[in-house]
Amino acid sequence: MLLSHDDGCLRDRGMKVTVVLNHFGPNCNQRIPRVRYGYAHVVNNLYQGWTQYAIGGSMNPSIKSESNYFIAPQLGKKEVTWRKCVDHNSKPWTFYSVNDYFENGTCFEEIGKDEVKPNYDDEQSSQLPRPKPLKLNILSWSSKVL
Repeated sequence: MLLSHDDGCLRDRGMKVTVVLNHFGPNCNQRIPRVRYGYAHVVNNLYQGWTQYAIGGSMNPSIKSESNYFIAPQLGKKEVTWRKCVDHNSKPWTFYSVNDYFENGTCFEEIGKDEVKPNYDDEQSSQLPRPKPLKLNILSWSSKVL
């Protein structure tokens, strides 16, 4: 999921996108999503394994990850975020996490707050409240002509 197709697409600076109620994985690689420019609110998604990164950005986007459930593909430290910095003199980035749940060694590097969300171990994560499963209404296509 690539939001803004090109680094030169300056009109996307005002882009505002919400990515909500998705199940990513297992076996996803990257760009779930990757954001260029603008603002993305990534909320209430289930991430079950990724290879390179889950949420990434370039061209100074702001990304808020909220109430997502991240499960690393295997036990051990696994970073959620990726950042491609093109110009160190440009406006500061913000990547931040609010009420996200991390399991199996997942961690989230916040940018603009100088901290990293916890890398929970099995003992700690068993004491945390589990998020309620999301109820998704799946619509199926019908071959019936209306």
